[in-house]
Amino acid sequence: MYVGQRMTLNPITASPETTHSQAYKLMRDHDIRHLPVVDRDKLVGFVVEEDLLRAQPSAATTLSIYEVYSLLDKLKLKEIMISPVYTVEENCPMEEAARIMQEYKISGLPVMRGERLMGIITEMDIFRAFIEVLGGSEQGLAFSVKLEDKPGALATVTRAVAAAGGNIISLVTFRAGERGTGEIYIKEKGADQEKLEELIREEAHADLLTIGPAHRVEPATFGKK
Repeated sequence: MYVGQRMTLNPITASPETTHSQAYKLMRDHDIRHLPVVDRDKLVGFVVEEDLLRAQPSAATTLSIYEVYSLLDKLKLKEIMISPVYTVEENCPMEEAARIMQEYKISGLPVMRGERLMGIITEMDIFRAFIEVLGGSEQGLAFSVKLEDKPGALATVTRAVAAAGGNIISLVTFRAGERGTGEIYIKEKGADQEKLEELIREEAHADLLTIGPAHRVEPATFGKK
């Protein structure tokens, strides 16, 4: 999966001369939190919602509301934008974009084709891709197994799913804490759970860690409205 497949095309942009107030309105009007800053078709900076919030006077200011608004109407993005800007190209793998965001503690990356701005990839795009990889809200049976990290081990588990009458919706592998073993998370649809459990243990020779129906989880709320 590549950035070019998941990015937002033709993102809303601002100029270095755009004021704080104008940038804030752009974000509110378009429900976005990132603004590439472009000057004469060249990417020169990047502004996120947090930059605008940090630039506002604190609640303890002695300025009047009128003075605060007047100040923000004069403050320009060239004074608060991030520059130089970390960017990636369209053929950047999604996992590398996620790693860059984590490493540099940023929430979005402009996507370039040479010197041309093509789109933007954000942490929300990463989240959406992650949800899709794990099967999203698809109903079915979800299970995880631990097995030896060797060629052919994964195939024994996928064969067990097929033999139990199941169709794999999503499959993710990752390293287990124990050396020489790996863990697999699978979401499938249609398998007989009892038969699947038996095949995993007796045919695939894998340790079944968890198994159960996949279902949508709603968040719990605490505190007053």
